[in-house]
Amino acid sequence: MPDLVIQTAEVTLHGSVLVLLQFDVCEEIRLDQLRALISARTVEPPNLKHPAPGYVRYQRPPVVEPVETLVLESGERLQGEIKYYDYGVLSVVFELAFTGGWDKLTGLASRWVWDVDFAAQATEIVRGRLARAAPALIKPYKEWLSEDYLIFHIREVNSSPSVTDLIQRYGSCIAQVVRGDMGKLAESECNEVLQSRISYYANDLAVIGWNAAFIYDSTSGAETAIQLLEYANSQLLEFRHYDDLLTKELERVYTLLDEGTGIFARWRLARSATRLHTVLLDVAELTEHADNAIKFLSDMFSARLYKLAALKVGVPDYKDLVTQKVRTAEELYRFMVDQFNQTRAFFLEVTVVIILIIELVYLFRGRPF
Repeated sequence: MPDLVIQTAEVTLHGSVLVLLQFDVCEEIRLDQLRALISARTVEPPNLKHPAPGYVRYQRPPVVEPVETLVLESGERLQGEIKYYDYGVLSVVFELAFTGGWDKLTGLASRWVWDVDFAAQATEIVRGRLARAAPALIKPYKEWLSEDYLIFHIREVNSSPSVTDLIQRYGSCIAQVVRGDMGKLAESECNEVLQSRISYYANDLAVIGWNAAFIYDSTSGAETAIQLLEYANSQLLEFRHYDDLLTKELERVYTLLDEGTGIFARWRLARSATRLHTVLLDVAELTEHADNAIKFLSDMFSARLYKLAALKVGVPDYKDLVTQKVRTAEELYRFMVDQFNQTRAFFLEVTVVIILIIELVYLFRGRPF
């Protein structure tokens, strides 16, 4: 990789920084009912920057409404909006306009990644909004899982470098921004960060990390990447929820099985097997719902971008965990059903034997049964 040590004093960047904060608040949101309750608009499909016969389309577009300006202790004022996804996730997005050099951007990234608790401030906003939206929520959760993510969107760099020039001149700075680290990173770490990059044109770039992303593109060109990063994080949140749900259910089943293997203990397995099967059906339905929330129609670049974003934030890892636990739960369900069926067959056999004994007793006593 070319030398990444540069002078950044005269470089001016123009763009914005976005904070994505997402909360898993319920099993499902009735979006039609919600729109009537809060008079909000629906998110439109992003305008693709490249000509293509296909496009990115939501199966059920989220509902969006503005939220109050967030003022940080530093005096920074962030404009915000909140999106409601039909699969029970709320996404709060705050945006701050940015103008300055690389040092200012890396300093802001380091401070916001490690020092500012956006989640706590967003939680209060979400609670207030959900009070109005309550009738549209199906099975709201008492405890919420949350995810946060930062997007550093740079629209302009003076001299308008190509992607190749941008990487050669400012690759180390980009890596610092994505990592949220003001210290000079080793070349190997810079290479690791910059491997997770994708471009469509010679003058656009997206570098995606596990908790932040750097985008160099126009406002309209970055729209698709921002929405896909938001969607990938919402999927991560959903699979975390499924993982927790299955973990708790499997622990309950294991406890039940450890309590005893006697006849009466086996008889109680019927109810537990039914409950476990219901959970499996719910997980399958909700997983399919989240997986199919967005469609990629003939747009291979957006599909690749989403795949990279999902990989970096950890969606496949949690999806694999959920898949493994689903398989374990299915095996336990079959085992519990088999145990119950054996117990039921035993009781039937015992009942038949008792009836035969009674008949024989009455027969030998010379009295009809």
